[in-house]
Amino acid sequence: MDLYSSVTDIKGVGDKTAKTLAKLNIFTVSDLVHHFPRKYHRYEEPKTLAEMAENRGEPAAFVGTITASGALRHVRNLTILTFTVRDGQEEGIRVTFFNMPYLAKSLKAGSKYVFYGTVYLKGSQLCMDHPKLYKVEEYRAMIGRLQPVYALTKGVTNEALTKYIQAALSGLKKVPEYLPETIVTKHGFADYMTVLSKIHMPENTQEMTQARARLTYEEFFFFVLSMKLQKNGEAIQKGESFVETAYENRLIEALPYRLTASQQKAWEEIKADLTGGLANRLIQGDVGSGKTILAILSLLMCVANGFQGAMMAPTEVLATQHFELLQEMIRDYDLPFCPVLLVGSMTAKNKRLAKEGIADGSYNVIIGTHALIQDDVVYHNLALVVTDEQHRFGVKQRNILTQKGNRVHTLVMSATPIPRSLAIILYGDLSVSTIPEKPANRLPIKNCVIRPQDRPAAYRFIEKEVASGHQCYVICPMIESGVMDELENVITYTEKLQQILPKTIRVSFLHGKMKPQVKNQVMADFAEGRFDVLVSTTVIEVGINVPNATFMLIENADRFGLAALHQIRGRVGRGAAQSYCTFVDSKASKASRERLEILNTSNDGFYIAKEDLRLRGPGDLTGTLQSGALSFKFADIYADSEMLVAAAKDVDELLKEDPLLTSEALKPCRQKCETYVAQQYVTTI
Repeated sequence: MDLYSSVTDIKGVGDKTAKTLAKLNIFTVSDLVHHFPRKYHRYEEPKTLAEMAENRGEPAAFVGTITASGALRHVRNLTILTFTVRDGQEEGIRVTFFNMPYLAKSLKAGSKYVFYGTVYLKGSQLCMDHPKLYKVEEYRAMIGRLQPVYALTKGVTNEALTKYIQAALSGLKKVPEYLPETIVTKHGFADYMTVLSKIHMPENTQEMTQARARLTYEEFFFFVLSMKLQKNGEAIQKGESFVETAYENRLIEALPYRLTASQQKAWEEIKADLTGGLANRLIQGDVGSGKTILAILSLLMCVANGFQGAMMAPTEVLATQHFELLQEMIRDYDLPFCPVLLVGSMTAKNKRLAKEGIADGSYNVIIGTHALIQDDVVYHNLALVVTDEQHRFGVKQRNILTQKGNRVHTLVMSATPIPRSLAIILYGDLSVSTIPEKPANRLPIKNCVIRPQDRPAAYRFIEKEVASGHQCYVICPMIESGVMDELENVITYTEKLQQILPKTIRVSFLHGKMKPQVKNQVMADFAEGRFDVLVSTTVIEVGINVPNATFMLIENADRFGLAALHQIRGRVGRGAAQSYCTFVDSKASKASRERLEILNTSNDGFYIAKEDLRLRGPGDLTGTLQSGALSFKFADIYADSEMLVAAAKDVDELLKEDPLLTSEALKPCRQKCETYVAQQYVTTI
């Protein structure tokens, strides 16, 4: 068995199980062994029930004795088995199992077990549902070990997936080594087969941390290497040398607001690029910092010089909103734009007419999605490309568009707050401009952190905002139940809100597994006010601009990275009205309270990213979910920043010796770089 073998080659995996695993995008042995744990449970010393009662919400173990035979009852299609259990301190707890009637025969009064689960109070009664059971000696032998916890889907348990992965690892003959031997030796990395084994089955934290370090390094290494190789293989890009025109200053003077100092500084840097023939710049600004007006000024200089400009957005809704904004500005300021929209959902006739006008120069600004880079889109004299929300496009996608002209300038915009030193590495072919502050006319978002039991107050606030004519978001980390059941999911939550909220409040939902045309329609309907509350995953992080949305409720906020939460929060506060964001802290632990308090007191994305790194620390594995922005499969640009810098340095040294990796020893490295990065990461950064 090798990495390319089907999962059905693994003992115990039949056709039915293979179909279930396919829902997790697991088709081959390689897919399975690279389905890394999302977190680990550590087997700790058992606690007393009194200690567990004080820390409700955190799973833990206690040693208990069953005091009487279980009471078995049936409710509809549910079998409920209940025991009373006491620990050595004579504290009692009610333990309940669902649809496991056979336990009534095996769990006898007087038997002692270790019960692992989460306790809660029902009235004054301490309760635990469906705990894991261990014999005392069995649990004692596992103390200090780590149990991997995987992302799941309906039909496969964590125990089953662990078994399949262990079987796959034991059956693998050999795993290819792609990192250069000199780098493996330099950093003291274990071989890749050992790393795969230790990330899934670590004996202790040290083994897990060492395995994670190599996997993190490898992601960064191949990402940076792919960018450098691409740059080395291309001629140095020079842009057209524009001249400054009266249109730009006239627009700045006519705007109903003044550019902030950092906007003005960034515009001076962009102007210097455009007039000096320098091609590539990244505009990095926090959510709502005013990057779009800089893009419009750049496009204005481009068309005033007689050339075409293009603006590529990640979604049809955002592209349409940019197009409508440009049309509005043409009416208000008499600008020389002749724009056209090009998106996938257009009719064949409208696409044909748009492409004809692009080719003959009738349109001087082309706004769209990936449709802009299709082979049959021919530009008349393209000289400027603006990409919005850069992390949603790949380097290759951006370059395809720039290659549709002769001397094309590139301006990319990102709302991801990355320290400048890291941005220079991640966007290696771009100069970097930063806009740290927001326009004075934007009211800061008011934030608060609540416990799950405080949700009714949040629902009343939704009713209040909708009654005032505004709209609201509710963010859930999961799409549906059965994946991570302890987390809220979009489907169930939508049904719940439809029951709880007044019938006059229109509720809809959105998630990443919807078909593109359905997602676009939902976002368009929400933007146009056809419903009041949108329940969504983080798919709304980019691609939708609804100034009328003034309230956001983020469920399981403790499970997201702070930088991800800040990006999501940026969907509100985009209009003139006061906006609010409420974070539900489902853990309510000391650590989660400290983390969320940072968001509660600050709307500054750069400060939040810095604090996120401080709290987590390099190499820390917290189980937080990062959003799509710069989301590698394993690495984290904030927590693993030192590793990113080290990988970039190693890449530079390697390419000094062999700029195109042509040596025999580096062929595996180049092969991995061409497939691994292009397929997995370039499209998300």
